[in-house]
Amino acid sequence: MINLRKIEPADLPFLYTWENDAASWADGDNHNPLSQQDLRDYIESTTGDIYRDCQLRLIIEEEGVTMGCIDLFDFDPRNRKAALGMYIAPEHRGKGVGRRALEQMERYAFGHLNLRLLYAVIATNNAPCTALYKTSGYTPSSPLQGWTLEADAVIWIKSQIEL
Repeated sequence: MINLRKIEPADLPFLYTWENDAASWADGDNHNPLSQQDLRDYIESTTGDIYRDCQLRLIIEEEGVTMGCIDLFDFDPRNRKAALGMYIAPEHRGKGVGRRALEQMERYAFGHLNLRLLYAVIATNNAPCTALYKTSGYTPSSPLQGWTLEADAVIWIKSQIEL
């Protein structure tokens, strides 16, 4: 069973590897290497409270094996929405880890945080992520032409029904 947990100092080696994976930079907002000190400072400064930090990064693990991380960011408590980001370590891709982590994050975001909308910006050339969000009930919304130098992108949205 997938577990999502707060970042700990022991996660520094994983974060250092993942954040410096240049192959994934086109899918995110990182465009340069990060030092271990940069990441150590981040780990020490993050509270794990989305209302304070306006973002939340959780480590994805299963039976003590660290597999990736999942983020809520661009948190907007007034409009009850947030963006999603996820990184799955290459050796754990294609095994359903992303789907299970996304399901757990949705339960937390919609159930505990009472968000009404989650969204992800996915490059059109990222077929695995597109398939994940499509099969998880997200709807393609806005096309973003020329979003990056590598590809266009699409905003995928999932709304929690208002009662």
